[in-house]
Order: sequence, then C-alpha cells, then structure tokens
Amino acid sequence: MGVLSGLKPAEVWKYFEEICQIPRPSKKEEKIIEFLKQFGIKHKLNTKVDDVGNILICKPATKGYEDRATIVLQSHMDMVCEKNSDVDFNFETDAIQPYVDGNWVKAKGTTLGADDGIGVAAQLAILASDTIEHGHIECLFTVDEETGLSGAFALQPGFITGKILLNLDSEDEGEVFIGCAGGIDTVATFEYKSKSVPSKNDTFQLKISGLKGGHSGDEINKGLGNSNKIATRFMLYATKHFEARIATFNGGNLRNAIPREAVVIFVVPQQHSAQLKEYAQIFTKEIKNELQKTESNLEIALTETDKVSSVINRKTQRALLHSLQGVWHGVVEMSRDIEGLVETSTNLAAVKTLDNNKILVTTSQRSSIDSQRTNVAQTVASVFKLAEAEVEHVGEYPGWQPNTESPILDISVEAYKKLFGVEPVVRAIHAGLECGLFLEKYPDLDMISFGPTLRDVHSPDERIDIETTQKFWDYLIEIIQNAPKK
Repeated sequence: MGVLSGLKPAEVWKYFEEICQIPRPSKKEEKIIEFLKQFGIKHKLNTKVDDVGNILICKPATKGYEDRATIVLQSHMDMVCEKNSDVDFNFETDAIQPYVDGNWVKAKGTTLGADDGIGVAAQLAILASDTIEHGHIECLFTVDEETGLSGAFALQPGFITGKILLNLDSEDEGEVFIGCAGGIDTVATFEYKSKSVPSKNDTFQLKISGLKGGHSGDEINKGLGNSNKIATRFMLYATKHFEARIATFNGGNLRNAIPREAVVIFVVPQQHSAQLKEYAQIFTKEIKNELQKTESNLEIALTETDKVSSVINRKTQRALLHSLQGVWHGVVEMSRDIEGLVETSTNLAAVKTLDNNKILVTTSQRSSIDSQRTNVAQTVASVFKLAEAEVEHVGEYPGWQPNTESPILDISVEAYKKLFGVEPVVRAIHAGLECGLFLEKYPDLDMISFGPTLRDVHSPDERIDIETTQKFWDYLIEIIQNAPKK
C-alpha cells in the first residue's frame, strides 16, 4: 500500500491504488486487461476474455451457499482522461497520482478514475477474499464504456450465465438506480478555405479556463459553464464589431464531459485592438456575474500572441459561430414521471480545428425516452445542416427502462434498511449506463446499480468520498449474502 494505506475498507483501497498505477484510457485498455487476466490466473479462478477485451472472472460458491442464485458483478475498466492544461501527464504511460484530502480521495491534476475503478477494486476484493460468504459470483469487466460502450455492444449471449446483475458504476451513496437514459452523438464537420492574413493585423489568443466541467449527464442540470459557448459569444461580438478573423477554435475534449477550457486564436485590424481589449474586460465581468453561483474559478484571458499565416474564410467562420450559438446546451426537458430527473438534454462537447482544413463539432444527446432522444438529436442536426455542415449521428445506445417489481431491488432495499436504518432512494439516472445494452442481450436480467459518492467525475476535480466507500462495500456484501435461492 502507498498513500491510501490506512483507509477502510483496506482491501478495496489496496486494489484501487494498484489500478491507479495501470494506464487505462478508453480503447487502450491492453494493460488493465492483462492485469485482470493475471489476477484471475493467480487466484486460480476461471477467467475468460472475449474478442473485444471484456473479461469474466468466476468464483465458486462458498460452503453453505451453493443453492444461491448466481450474481453478476459488473464495472467498466476504462476511465475518462482529463487533465488541467498546465499539467504534464500522459494517460497512456503515466500512473494516476491519488492523494487524501480530508474526507476525499483525489488525483493530482487529472481525473482520478474512481469512475469506475472503485467498482473494479470492489470486485477484485471479493474475488480475492477467503472470508466473505457468497453464492456463485461472476465478475464482468467491460471495455470502452466511456467513449462508445463498445464492450457492452459486443457482449455475446452466453458470456455470462447469471440472471441478477449488480452494476457498480453509480455515484451517489444511499441511492439505488433502476433506470438510465439512452444517448446518441451528433457530429458536425465544417470544411473551410484558408485565407491569408491581411497586413496591419494583431493576433490574439482568447482562453477560457477554470470551469468545473463534469459529467454531461449527471451534472447537466447544475448550471455549469460551457467553455465553447462562452468563447462563441465573445467571438460573435468580436467578429461583428472588430472584424475578427479566426485561425483556430479548440474547446472541450470528450463527448460525455461538459467542456472546461477553450482556446481561440484570431486576428483583428490594428485600429480595433485597443477596443477589443476594453471589451474583453466588460465581457469577463458579464460572464462572471452570470456564473457567480456555479463557477467561482472561471478565468477569461485575452492576450496577444504569435502571428498566424492564415485564417478561416468568412463564410465558414460565420456558419460555425452562428451554429455554435444557435445549438442548445443543457436541459431540454425534465421528467414528468420522476421528480427532479432530467429527461432529455444535449451537451455541446467539443470543437476541434483539424489539420486538413476541417472543424469537427461533437455534441451528445441523452433521454430516458427513445423518441425524445431522436427528436433532440435531429433538432441539433438541423442547426448544423442549416449552416451547411456535414452531419452524422453515431454511438446510439438504448436506455434502461425501470422495473419497480424487481426482486433484487426488494432485496437491496431491505439490506440497506438493515445496515443503516433508513431506506435508500430508488430512482433513475440521466447518465448512460451499460445496463440498457445488457438488457438487449439478456432480456431476463434483473438489475440494479449503486456505488459510493463521487463528485465532479469526468474532470480533474473528480473525487471519491472515503466514508461512503466503506458503506458501499458493506452494502455490496450484504446484498451478495442475501442472494435469493435458485
């Protein structure tokens, strides 16, 4: 053990710290796959790997529990790779650096990977234990949950045999999830012509930073700032009043993260430079006032920078900025069935200027109603099509329809009451879980999802609550030991 030694439950934190040492970006999980394979071999457990890298490690029932139904424990092995711009870190080679900060475990300048490393760690602790009593256990570890759900998409019938599945990928202790949103990405591509920079122009960099970012599903209703939206507002004004010409626009990164940073390089005629700087001060005050309750660390910096050789042609710049302004970001509709649940949303996730004279805009739509998911995706697409961009929809995945009559739900509610003296909150979540895809492949699955408390996932501020991790562990064991008979 290292920096997390002394935390409880010791066995979970031990494996979590081990996992932090293993690079595991989405679609590049080779090292964690090998680690899990060797873990299964070391503990002499039946281990199998499918064609895409999903792993199943099975553990026989302990004495006296042979008559219990098989339970599948499931988590994903990949993690979101986000870092602060001033941090030198390579997610493909470097180890995450966790540390304890009061009641939380965090990482130094990067995402922590508790989503869903803590679920993986709990599974490993159960597989390694020789004291926990349980029926037959199947531990399923999936790949690429964060950027495409490709592990869940590729899961073949018959890979698992259990008909009860505990998804360990939720972020609010005391809550049991029985449904989730489905999603789809809408991606727009703008092609532009490079134009020479006129003489007597000054070159500027607009940088938006310090935003919280976070999960584009679970945190979309918190009024957080969107760096792409803020940069667009500034550039629309600068274009209209100061003849700004954009060289590059880059903001955000992952489709499932609210963008925290954006950088725009642009030029303006020298006679407008002084007024541009004055406006930047006014704009900064306006935006900070708008977001003062949610984004206290927001920074908007306008600085002169090295000259550029070319800019985007006017027509494409106009189309790009007006479509970015026009496309919605945030909550579209709240649920009429479950109070406080976001039903439908859209995230303006990333804007990237590519080397081949193209600009790629990635957005992500979610909804617990499939028809509304389609509707909002088409609405977003329409804005970009009117701007003459090429548009495609990718990465569609289904939602998970709640089952309030679930037997494992009843067991989990009683287990929570026994341990903690209160009932857990039972609800659906406006985030994408793999459960909807599992249900397509295994229609008879009875599922719930739960976990410890995590905050600011998908951002470098990601953290996990230490006390609730112990509660999560105790709760998981209690449910397993109360598995129904076959």
